[in-house]
Amino acid sequence: MVRKSIYDQMTRAEREVAELLKDLDIIWSYEHPVFVWDEHKRPRVWTPDFFLMQFGVYIEVCGSREFDYEYRRKIYDKNGHNVIFLHLYKESKKWKNHLFIFLQLFNNEQNYKLNEILRKEK
Repeated sequence: MVRKSIYDQMTRAEREVAELLKDLDIIWSYEHPVFVWDEHKRPRVWTPDFFLMQFGVYIEVCGSREFDYEYRRKIYDKNGHNVIFLHLYKESKKWKNHLFIFLQLFNNEQNYKLNEILRKEK
């Protein structure tokens, strides 16, 4: 039996993001299911491309101009999910900086919340 790699299921852009996350020693889950309510209050299960466990944030790798990513952004926001949208097709040089900035932001937010919890326990 031949074992297939998770990378075989990914697009070129997703593999590029996965390699960067690996280089940064960031643990991720691929297409981790997430529950959302859509604009008509119907339940849905979506699978963002990556879930970064240590940050509690999802990544959507945007690979096409035709897909309505703004709709997804609104639904994720309404459902309280932190999602970073990476537009590799139009930001070939900038997407890494975009990712670094958002990861730093989420890391700072988590540290702030942890410090608040620790202060309350004293």
